[in-house]
Amino acid sequence: VQRLKAEHGITPGLAVVIVGHDPGSQIYVSQKAKQTVELGMHSEKYELPDDTPEAEVLALVEKLNADPAIHGILVQLPVPRQIDPNKIIATISPDKDVDCFTPASVGKLQIGLPGPVSCTPLGCLMLLRDTLGSLAGLNAVIVGRSNIVGKPIAVLLMRHDATVVSCNKHTEDLPSLTRRADVLVAAAGVPGLIRADMVKPGAVVVDVGTTRVVGPDGKGRTVGDVAFEDVRQVAGWVSPVPGGVGPMTIAMLLENVVAASER
Repeated sequence: VQRLKAEHGITPGLAVVIVGHDPGSQIYVSQKAKQTVELGMHSEKYELPDDTPEAEVLALVEKLNADPAIHGILVQLPVPRQIDPNKIIATISPDKDVDCFTPASVGKLQIGLPGPVSCTPLGCLMLLRDTLGSLAGLNAVIVGRSNIVGKPIAVLLMRHDATVVSCNKHTEDLPSLTRRADVLVAAAGVPGLIRADMVKPGAVVVDVGTTRVVGPDGKGRTVGDVAFEDVRQVAGWVSPVPGGVGPMTIAMLLENVVAASER
């Protein structure tokens, strides 16, 4: 960031659009804005009410597409029912798509062309490579098939020569598959889905789940898809929630913004 400022007079800029008041989204957006500013980048946050018409969100995205001070645009999901998320995402300029959600970016990821990589899957990949080194020949099981995490992480792991199995809510006898996994990625959005008896001893478990629940004390907290305290007794390595994949996601997002500003 400092080099771009000194040599080219460029300050990488990120615009985040959030519609509604989802608690998890609010926390995540605040973390993004804080780290963006701490790194000396330009940050803009647009908070819109729940009843914002789709046309208004589309107009805002088009405005940001044309703003030379903005190098990355991120529309925080989920959005309210009256808004088609696919239409909003498709409106983002591919040059400013720092979360790899547009059809053009997804296509490049699928066939291995240069371009941004989805932030959460890329964060997962960085954690796995830092922990395991090579992924070649390892059995990887992904629980969840969302466009945001499940599908792109499957593509990334295949590109790194892992043998990948993708599971969903219709998968029969899920434990029989997860127990074979050297790498287990939990991204279903179901709290406590992955238990210790579903994990191969010594496996690496990455928990991508983030669900807000209310505890007995009436306070909200974020939990993952993995029963952490039980699974940690079996797994060789398991990422916590919060504090695991989340910080890596933000780091990859900011890296993508910097890369976009250099193009």
